[in-house]
Amino acid sequence: MTMIRTPWFELEPVMAAYVAAWTLAVVSALTHLWLKRREYAEAYLGYGAFLLAPWKVGFFALATALITWMAPYTTDPTWDRIDAPLMATLSFFSAAWVLGVLYRWRRTPPSHLAVAAVLWMLSASWCYDGYLLFRDGMYPITWWSNIVASSILYIIVGLVWNLDVRPGRGATFAFMEPTWLLPPTPGATTRILLWASPFLLLGAASLAYFVDWGR
Repeated sequence: MTMIRTPWFELEPVMAAYVAAWTLAVVSALTHLWLKRREYAEAYLGYGAFLLAPWKVGFFALATALITWMAPYTTDPTWDRIDAPLMATLSFFSAAWVLGVLYRWRRTPPSHLAVAAVLWMLSASWCYDGYLLFRDGMYPITWWSNIVASSILYIIVGLVWNLDVRPGRGATFAFMEPTWLLPPTPGATTRILLWASPFLLLGAASLAYFVDWGR
């Protein structure tokens, strides 16, 4: 696959400006999160227990191991055993929160929405771009197509991690409920996995499309 064969310090002005802009955005967002960590901890109390439900951790571990193993066997030379688990890990920790915050945008502070947008792009695009720039000394020509493809997978992850079964409500996306970040309902895992299966199959099919089955 053709790449932009330019050392990072000689990037075209437009791409150099893009790298500088997203680097500044990431540093600003992470600095903001650190300085306002108590505010976020209070606003999203329970996110840790919500995210670390056993079935979510199990699927994350299995999926990450699978994509890390299969990365060298795909038709995409930009995908390897470093950027694959890196993107998966960032998506696991951020996607559920990002989708919930964006869905509830009317009741969310603008600064939280900005952080959510940065975490989305960091997970689905910028960590990939930055790693390949470091690895190859060139900016990947796939940067734009990757945003589209990886954002689809990011949305799937965020939706699946927000699946829940609420008493008197049935299966729902937790961020749509008045009380969002609740621990999993006891005994609901089997029902959640049933509802999650179409999303998981869609994600698996999307990844399988890039596998070189002849290798």
